[in-house]
Amino acid sequence: MKFVQEIWKYRQMLASLVKRDLKSRYQGSFLGFLWMFLNPLMQLAVYTLVFSTIMRSGIEDFYMFLFVALIPWLFFSTCLSAGTTVVFAQQDMVKKIYFPREILPIAFTVSQFVNMLLSFIVIFAAAVLRGAWIEPAAWLCLPCVMLIEFFLALGITFFTAALAVYFRDLEHILAIVSMALMYLTPVIYPMEMVPKQYQSVIYMNPMSSVIIAYREILYYGRVPQWQNLKNAALSGIIVLILGKITFSRLQRGFAEEL
Repeated sequence: MKFVQEIWKYRQMLASLVKRDLKSRYQGSFLGFLWMFLNPLMQLAVYTLVFSTIMRSGIEDFYMFLFVALIPWLFFSTCLSAGTTVVFAQQDMVKKIYFPREILPIAFTVSQFVNMLLSFIVIFAAAVLRGAWIEPAAWLCLPCVMLIEFFLALGITFFTAALAVYFRDLEHILAIVSMALMYLTPVIYPMEMVPKQYQSVIYMNPMSSVIIAYREILYYGRVPQWQNLKNAALSGIIVLILGKITFSRLQRGFAEEL
């Protein structure tokens, strides 16, 4: 509760950092905020071309099958890899003034989450054009899945932001890990394609349950399986708690290491 009260006390600083990150990301570019939509759309076009035309997957409306998983995955992978730069980007503030250092990974994760929400506008438009029926109860589950992923991404950002201060090569390592992890997550393929003896390995990745929940809601139009949703929630909470503990312990040496 003390931590929550302190974050609330610095809420204006948190909001300011989120706004600055969102504005500066595409500042000076001709298309500006349109890149929020163009980046995932271009990736979608490439993957759809490869797996619908060249390496045919045989999945109906593959663009939608992929898109509902790709947007959440981009949010998570950005927090995993780019989260390493969170403390470095504000090192002058860290050295000179007092504020809860947790503000930095929280602000970064919130700005990436807002970016994902804006990209979901394209998903909702594609769902309407597709004309598929989505159960009302499934829509109600969608905010829960988004919140679970937010907790998971925030926990990962706590980890990477703190560890990168002491281990500078982590940024480059995690860029490779993020690329490999995508293929260990059912983003471009359904779980049914994975041999049963390896499915337990895929489920060890906490993002697998999250991606499956998104797909059940937005592609199949049904309520996610309770067991899958419970596993995702449990993973998100555990990662968040461990990430926060790690960050709190390592932040004491930030000023000396930067």
